[in-house]
Amino acid sequence: MNTQPKITIIKPKAKSEAAKTSPKKLKVAAYARVSTEMDEQQNSYEAQISFYENYIKSNKNWQFIAVFADRGITGTSTKNRTSFNKMVKIALMGGIDLILTKSISRFARNTVDTLQTVRKLKYSDVEVFFEKENLHTLDPKCEMLLTIMSSLAQEESRSISENIRWGKRKSMQDGRVSLPYSCFLGYRKGVDGKLEIVESEAKIVRKIYTLHLKGRSMRFIAKYLTAHRIPTPRKKKIWTSATVKNILTNEKYKGDALLQKTYIEDYLTKKRKKNTGELPQYYVKNSHPAIIPSEVFDEVQRRLS
Repeated sequence: MNTQPKITIIKPKAKSEAAKTSPKKLKVAAYARVSTEMDEQQNSYEAQISFYENYIKSNKNWQFIAVFADRGITGTSTKNRTSFNKMVKIALMGGIDLILTKSISRFARNTVDTLQTVRKLKYSDVEVFFEKENLHTLDPKCEMLLTIMSSLAQEESRSISENIRWGKRKSMQDGRVSLPYSCFLGYRKGVDGKLEIVESEAKIVRKIYTLHLKGRSMRFIAKYLTAHRIPTPRKKKIWTSATVKNILTNEKYKGDALLQKTYIEDYLTKKRKKNTGELPQYYVKNSHPAIIPSEVFDEVQRRLS
């Protein structure tokens, strides 16, 4: 009796002629990002959007979906990139077949984020094309190359972060003071780059100190400012006791500056942490014009304590 196995080859089915003559249009989107609001970056942002929209629409085999773009957002994490996350969600729901992007570093500078996102998209048959690296994520050889290149992009981000941190510390050691001007009441950046008093806002700061010295509570002061429709440092309508306290305890209002009160713990997460002795601090006396006299500020601190 013959017990040898018999093998029959079942040939793959050929694609129908209809599919060959009228291929399905690919639903194509693009992703663009710049990490700062500087003018040259802004121009790059607008140029990326315009280029990809025209490029996709010019291909008769592609259906233009959208250009998703994030402006002024770091690439080290995808957590707060609204347009990026929206694009991925639409793609996973079948709304996008192909995503075009300039480079791996534009897509993400975090190796884990890059690989996890690409894998999720790949399992849903969504391809990402990285133009600079000429990488197609549906290519079986892509993952190894992507791992290496995204690791290099992450290392570049770490190096940039270290350089920025060094520059900021050097600036602090030299006694140079800067503020988050858009959410700080009473000062603006002068033409010489130094702090300059905004008198209309300085009046509000002085009023807060005056009310407190008259025995008014921080809660009362917050209600008073809200009732008089005075905007908060962040341009909101409602004042809180915490906002009032921040103004009453900030040494910058007496013309001094304590530098490095906080620091970024991790360059990937960008998580900011209060400096409780982990890093050196620098106290600069008479660094800029005072809104509140030193003796008034000190009296307020005595009362608060």
